[in-house]
Amino acid sequence: MIDGRITLRQKGHCGNRISEKKAQPTHAQRRWLNRGLDQAGGKLPLFDEEGAKVSSRTILSCVQHGWAEPWFENPVKPDWLVCRLTDAGRGIAQKTQKGLR
Repeated sequence: MIDGRITLRQKGHCGNRISEKKAQPTHAQRRWLNRGLDQAGGKLPLFDEEGAKVSSRTILSCVQHGWAEPWFENPVKPDWLVCRLTDAGRGIAQKTQKGLR
């Protein structure tokens, strides 16, 4: 981690996934995962709806739970982690979206 930002080099740190059966995403995690549903390839945003950077804690937690996965290194900002939804993350986001209707 550099100045609170995460990199793909830390991917190994997230290798031990937490059991998906027991974990329930927080409101912030659900909101972030939900935003990947409308993006090509399930890309998850680096910034929230108001333009603030998504918390690295939210991102790392979702990766650890197996709801998101690192996708590729950002050539413009190599210290930012670009992620996409996993199947488990898509399932959580879709349940969240149904609950909002």
